[in-house]
Amino acid sequence: MNILIQGLMLGFAYVMPIGAQNIFAINTALTQKRSRILATAFIIAFFDITLSIACFFGIGALIKLSVWIELAILGIGALVVLWIGFSIFRSKDTMSETKDVSLPLTRVIWTACVVTWFNPQALIDGSLLLGAFHASLPSGKAFLFILGVSIASLTWWFGMTTIVSLIRTKINDKMLRWINIICGLIIMFYGLKLLNSFRILVLKTF
Repeated sequence: MNILIQGLMLGFAYVMPIGAQNIFAINTALTQKRSRILATAFIIAFFDITLSIACFFGIGALIKLSVWIELAILGIGALVVLWIGFSIFRSKDTMSETKDVSLPLTRVIWTACVVTWFNPQALIDGSLLLGAFHASLPSGKAFLFILGVSIASLTWWFGMTTIVSLIRTKINDKMLRWINIICGLIIMFYGLKLLNSFRILVLKTF
């Protein structure tokens, strides 16, 4: 259960920062009817979860092939995760970055796919973050962890879009800033946790 909760917490911390996906979802919640909001939330969650699973098991399986690969990914991953957290912490996104989502459903699907799978930074960050955590998990616990990440994704996309649609007039740049501060701190904490796993593996190996 502890592994599931860890996956849940990391999933929330990873999905909540205001980026392309969130801006797209927020704009949908601010401008579209209820049925389109729910459809968009499901579509984004689908692409988000499939990306997370691919990053987690793809890089994670490679990491397990060699202790040297494991050390490299854990070390580099820890530093990158810390940088991701710091970048999110200091970022100052604005609602002015939102885009027009008055699109046919097929184009909503394509846009959601692009902002998720065709974002090189998302692929790199996801592979390093989730792949590195796969390396630090006890044997046989990977499913629980990625299940937690997936539950967090579903909860976030449906919950966030629903809440935004209900309080449309109260979302402002200050709220977005606080979301980034909180998520940045959480991800930096996980970066430190990975760094500690790297330290422990070094001591065991040498």
